[in-house]
Amino acid sequence: MLSCDIHLERCRSARRPAGFSLVELLVVMAIVATLIGLLLPAVQSAREAARRTQCQVNMRQLALAGQLHESAKGFLPPSARAVSGTGLAPWSGQALLLPFLEADTLYKRIDFTKPYSDAVNKALFPPNGVAAQRVDVLICPSEPNARPVIDAATALPKHYPLNYGLNVGAYLVYDPSSGADGGGAFAPFAKLKARHFADGMSKTIGLAEVKAFTPRSQDISSLPSTAPASPAEVASFVGAGTWSPEAGHTEWVCGRALHIGFTTTFPPNTVVPYQRDGATYDIDISSTREGISPPGPTRAVVTSRSHHGGVVNVAMMDASVTTITSEVDAVVWQALGSRAGGESVTMPR
Repeated sequence: MLSCDIHLERCRSARRPAGFSLVELLVVMAIVATLIGLLLPAVQSAREAARRTQCQVNMRQLALAGQLHESAKGFLPPSARAVSGTGLAPWSGQALLLPFLEADTLYKRIDFTKPYSDAVNKALFPPNGVAAQRVDVLICPSEPNARPVIDAATALPKHYPLNYGLNVGAYLVYDPSSGADGGGAFAPFAKLKARHFADGMSKTIGLAEVKAFTPRSQDISSLPSTAPASPAEVASFVGAGTWSPEAGHTEWVCGRALHIGFTTTFPPNTVVPYQRDGATYDIDISSTREGISPPGPTRAVVTSRSHHGGVVNVAMMDASVTTITSEVDAVVWQALGSRAGGESVTMPR
């Protein structure tokens, strides 16, 4: 009998399929899922660190391009360069930096005596011109809306956004009656030089991050001469202007602060809330835009914002790049934005 039992067991063993049982597979799958759950945050953190580093590299390139422009031409590029004609959109300072950003070929194909919307410039980059071209160094790798603005009439790209704004002052950007600017590192229709930076190039912010497709209201004639005291106060002015839920910082070629600049009215990443149609928007606002006819003072609340979480990258005018937290003191932030305010500022860590 014993020999028969042994023989029967051998037969059963021979029929048993090779491989894992269902329970064993479930255990392995659970272990793999746990490992993925543990590793995924680390991978995401590493990727974000790489994106933030590339963002800083972009900003340093732009700041160095500004220095090269000053060295070659004797002055920094204006934030807005006028074109012949009345009430036409000016070219941006970023566009003027192209030859110093290894984009000389692109630069030489542009007729800067005419607006970017002119048929001449559109013909050089059909169908909608250079405005629709992506310039990689102007885009932060963490920007989720790195996409063109689509022309509703043609369903083709019309503009391309950017993520690095020029420092155009604290609140006042430009007063055409007096020629006064906002005291920032860049100014409309001006030719600033290194000697204008009494506070020092290393103590003055040149560029800071901004978000593409920012909600904005523009041409607010009732915007007061003094800056709003709080973010909540800003909402009371929105209705007097032209509203768009995603038009700010969408035109890298346009020299107006709402598209290519920022102001230091409020510290970085400050939420400027505005409620409309059941939604809350984080907004920018501006009075008369630069180059509009009839002209008027340009005042703006255009906040520096970043996708990196709790911080913004900034490039100082000496081309050093640093990270500033959202908790930076408002007085310190405005002092860093001033080129000749005479403030004694210690760089925040």
